[in-house]
Amino acid sequence: MVSLRETAKCGEIKRTLNMGCGSCSSSGIPKGCRNNGSCGVDGCEKHTVFDWLSDMEQAGAAIPFDFVEVRFKNGRKEYYKNVNNIRVYMGDVVAVEGSPGHDIGAVSLSGELVRLQMNKRRLRPESPDVRKLFRKANQRDVDIWRKAQEREHGSMVRGREIIKELNLNMKLSDVEFQGDNAKATFYYIADERVDFRELIKVLAGEFKIRVEMRQIGTRQEAGKIGGIGSCGRELCCSTWLTDFRSVNTAAARYQQLSLNPTKLAGQCGKLKCCLNYELDTYLDALKNFPDTNKNLETKAGKAYFQKMDIFKELLWYALPDQGNEWLAVKLEDVKRIMAMNEKGEKPESLSDFNALKPSEESVAYENVVGQDELTRFDSQNKGRRKGRRKPSGPRKPQAKKQGGSGEKPAEKNKPTENRNRNRNRNRNNRRKSNNNNDKPTS
Repeated sequence: MVSLRETAKCGEIKRTLNMGCGSCSSSGIPKGCRNNGSCGVDGCEKHTVFDWLSDMEQAGAAIPFDFVEVRFKNGRKEYYKNVNNIRVYMGDVVAVEGSPGHDIGAVSLSGELVRLQMNKRRLRPESPDVRKLFRKANQRDVDIWRKAQEREHGSMVRGREIIKELNLNMKLSDVEFQGDNAKATFYYIADERVDFRELIKVLAGEFKIRVEMRQIGTRQEAGKIGGIGSCGRELCCSTWLTDFRSVNTAAARYQQLSLNPTKLAGQCGKLKCCLNYELDTYLDALKNFPDTNKNLETKAGKAYFQKMDIFKELLWYALPDQGNEWLAVKLEDVKRIMAMNEKGEKPESLSDFNALKPSEESVAYENVVGQDELTRFDSQNKGRRKGRRKPSGPRKPQAKKQGGSGEKPAEKNKPTENRNRNRNRNRNNRRKSNNNNDKPTS
């Protein structure tokens, strides 16, 4: 039996070397995650792959496909031939053939799915350009590989300074060192052709290494750098998108989008790749729509197409003879009118087919609970306050006026009488004090 200490140590080594299932189990099935040999779907690295054929057994006479897919920095993937029939699993760190020397990468896919990926990229297994897989990486290979990775950022910063000193019209975006620390690939973008022969000499003398310059596009640069798109999520090219398909403005026209460059362009300055995601759905829906270049003939005049709502199946037509008014017509009504025009018939007016025409049945609004009154709560509160201020004692009757009709005068409450009596007393006291002050003194 394996102790817990040995199991934890094995898991620590696996995380350090980024090894696969074969590092902790001889049968290929991992002991810790129990993912049946598909532990490359953890999502902690870029462009992870799910091997959905890992649980299926091949036929007895079938020969397993002897090519593996190896992943390098920034999602770069290459295909190598397993000439020594080494048993590798997803996530194993392997040493492969470089140009020159050897490189270090992680196995991202193996088995029959590699054949499909090679067919997708139009790579033939019998091609002489296919390189070989040497062996699984040992501790010495991994140590050299780690030291090479630590040099990448500093080399990129120094490379940009050298480019600025040489006044070259180019931008250095990334640097990738080979696994044996004998070669470095400098990725750059440029709008025009650049003579970097002097630059290669300076870089080779500065870093004492073999230098290779590789030009990339703005889309590849966005995939290497990464960022947040206008949708609020990470860029597709930096997370899961492996190939870049051509995007043109026709995709925006089919989806009835405004041709605004600031809205259609991504962070790379090109058209967004997501314009192709729903294009097939729009194209399938547009098959039911008639030709929009045809005008609708009515007795009131011609109606010209303006715009459409594909999923609501509404088409807007303008009537120049009626003040250039836009009317929304349903798809089935448009087909009916076009069928009538082909027979030489014309409807009376297009207004009869207005889909957004308000209904004639108007429902009368009745205020049942008084919700239209904004002061309904204030009036209730005022009524309650007045009721609370009313005195609880009996009212005192007033004397009758002379020559009156004999009716009882209105009664006054006691607080009001006391208030008037006090007011009169104060007024009289003020008058007496004023008179005393006006008398001359002897």
